[in-house]
Amino acid sequence: MRYNFLLLILVCCSCQPKHDIPVTIELHSDWQFKKTTDWVWHSATVPGNVFSDLLDHDLIEDPFIGNNEEKVQWVSEADWEYKTIFSIEEETLEKENIELNLEGLDTYASVYLNDSLILKANNAFREWKVDVKQFLNEQNELRILFENTSKFEEVEKEKLPYELPEGNRIFTRKAQFQYGWDWGPKLNTSGIWQPIKLVAWNDFRIRNIEVIQNVLNDSIARLESHMDYEGFDQENLFADYYLNGDLIGTHDLEMTKNFGLFFNFEIKNPRLWWPHNLSEPYLYDIKVIVKDDKKILDSISVKKGLRTIELITEKDSIGESFYFKVNDVPVYAKGANYIPQHSFQDKVKDEVYEKLLSDVVDANMNMLRVWGGGIYENDIFYDLCDEKGILVWQDFMFACAMYPGHDNFLENVQQEASDNVKRLRNHASIALWCGNNENSEGWHRWGWQADRSVEEKEEIWNNYLKVFDSILPNTVSQLTDTDYWESSPKYGRGNPKYKTEGDAHDWWIWHDGYPFEHLEDNVPRFMSEFGFQSFPSYETIRYINQSDSIEISSEGFKNHQKHSRGFQIIEEYMQRDFPVPDSPENYVYVSQLLQAYAITKGIEAQRRAKPYNMGTLYWQLNDCWPAISWSSIDFLGNWKALHYKAKRSFENVLISSTIEKHILRTFAVNDILSNVPLNLEFKIIDFEGNIIWNDTVTDILNSNESKLIFALNLNDLDFDRSSAVLVISKDEKKWLHYFSKPKDLKLKEGEILKKITKTDDGFNIELSSKTLQKDVFLYTKTNGHFSDNFFDLLPNQPKTIEFSTQENESVNFNIKCINNLIR
Repeated sequence: MRYNFLLLILVCCSCQPKHDIPVTIELHSDWQFKKTTDWVWHSATVPGNVFSDLLDHDLIEDPFIGNNEEKVQWVSEADWEYKTIFSIEEETLEKENIELNLEGLDTYASVYLNDSLILKANNAFREWKVDVKQFLNEQNELRILFENTSKFEEVEKEKLPYELPEGNRIFTRKAQFQYGWDWGPKLNTSGIWQPIKLVAWNDFRIRNIEVIQNVLNDSIARLESHMDYEGFDQENLFADYYLNGDLIGTHDLEMTKNFGLFFNFEIKNPRLWWPHNLSEPYLYDIKVIVKDDKKILDSISVKKGLRTIELITEKDSIGESFYFKVNDVPVYAKGANYIPQHSFQDKVKDEVYEKLLSDVVDANMNMLRVWGGGIYENDIFYDLCDEKGILVWQDFMFACAMYPGHDNFLENVQQEASDNVKRLRNHASIALWCGNNENSEGWHRWGWQADRSVEEKEEIWNNYLKVFDSILPNTVSQLTDTDYWESSPKYGRGNPKYKTEGDAHDWWIWHDGYPFEHLEDNVPRFMSEFGFQSFPSYETIRYINQSDSIEISSEGFKNHQKHSRGFQIIEEYMQRDFPVPDSPENYVYVSQLLQAYAITKGIEAQRRAKPYNMGTLYWQLNDCWPAISWSSIDFLGNWKALHYKAKRSFENVLISSTIEKHILRTFAVNDILSNVPLNLEFKIIDFEGNIIWNDTVTDILNSNESKLIFALNLNDLDFDRSSAVLVISKDEKKWLHYFSKPKDLKLKEGEILKKITKTDDGFNIELSSKTLQKDVFLYTKTNGHFSDNFFDLLPNQPKTIEFSTQENESVNFNIKCINNLIR
């Protein structure tokens, strides 16, 4: 029998005896698992989940390929058992206190230590702590039984005299998307999905720290440090305080019942944390070492960004504002909605987080909304958002449903909220806590009240208020200074106020079939959701089909479209605005252009409306599996056309044009903190580059402003609008505007010349053409990333693209463009 090799994480000091310092032991080795009705045990990975473990042993087929999702549903219906054997040194056993920390069990779990039942867990979002000193020996067995969710859900369902929307998932506190969504599979996991640790100490242990900002101005920051702790109460405790590695001072610690140990300190001439598009997201490294006389008891570290963030909702002549003010500056929010990056969370490694959040910054986004049907993300996500200057709108994990309101459920929710607010409250990136996603809209607009008695409706709504108007806002206000918002959106799109108050989810496009122009004419105060689907990259399609050809009609591929009318909706919209190709490869390409055309039309209309509108977050950034979905980055990390085009539409300085009743109106939008001089050249050219009309505009664009800078009556000009484009130039920067839909453009076929040069990081690709080439798409089977793609190549104006790759051999680059699709 093998035993754990235990990792001892010690807070070290040369003058400190080991036995007095808290010891943390990770219990991640030598785990085994089996179905409870089986006899054979298999090795398991912890943290992890049962699907990943089964895949590692080839006991199930990959559910992300073809129709395999259907073949693995039995996994969620079974009960599973995990166990490990571990030993503990005598010195650790002699500690006065030994606690087992289980940071995430998914979900209904019975935990046995040496055959003693020590815990029954029922919430995947909670951290469980158990005093286990009395159960431990030098050799130990830890065993965890995971029971399938349905048996518990059916019991809770039977307790209610009515049925709640939307299904049995509402009774279980775990990731709701695992029960299936219109972009994700039904893969309901179970297992030890977060770390398990033993913590042993004698007299004193710090549980967590909160750094509270009381005063912040240019000259000084006055802060309080509060530490929750376990241990003795005495008056002669003090703390050494380090700032960015330097010992700043030693503070006597005050001890209170409500705040634990605390002390005040100051930072002179503080540097502020900002969203990355405005300034530096500066972070201070703060370390506190607690001592009793000269003896170190424990230490803790935290990174802290000094900033103020407020959600401003003020009545005005139109309705009510909705915007974020950072360091007293109104900030226009640009970004997307974020969902879990994988159905199996253990597959999301730190480097995957790093890449995705770098892609967010690269696309000029400054905010992500962590959607309420997923998970409270791992610490690495928020650490990177802090470091990269990405604001986080954080939903609590409730989505598209009504939830029960009995005491046990409410108590469970309260503890879940407390655990996660405490864990995340020091992060500079957290801008908002939001109660739920679309629960209120669903109740008021989706027919959930139909055929219910008055008493029944009152009870369901009152239970809603217990959670979202009482427990969650009270927890947030008691534990942090971050603002709380009850439900996103404030009003459903069936209520006219959705455009004048609060945040909006505009699904008139896609779900209701409205034309994309609807987004230009219906701009809300803050757009927190709107979206359109597209096909993923060729690479992802090949992965789904396990075939080298691009096949989009196979039954296996169709299983990766989770919206019941998805294919039909894409086709209908494509027929309106784009040429509809015959070949699957071209159809995939145009679907991505269609998505980008829709969403950037909305983004730019919303930005032009600044400050009436102060945010645009499209649905959605990423995928949890390979799929036809609303994402701008597909499951394998490939940028779709939307991500490239959103990058341009999210630039801090945007020149954007629109046409209203034959009047061309051009706006300049400035998000940065300083004024911008504008020296713009306007030209209307035909597709061979001949100038039809030109003019210049000189202006000053103020900080944080959107401004109409030019207007032109197009009826005063005689030109073929389907054969021309407006080109606005500032130095090497260009903004284009077309006068016809893509399908109506009289584009010409012409050769695209390319010149490829090897570089240290990959290749440079210089492209040129004698005629305008619309939506040029570069692609290759070689792994890498194009610096730009899905762009328009102007006539006789070469453009160089960088392709970053680790491959040293020659690469075959292919090209598509709309010109070749229009006959």
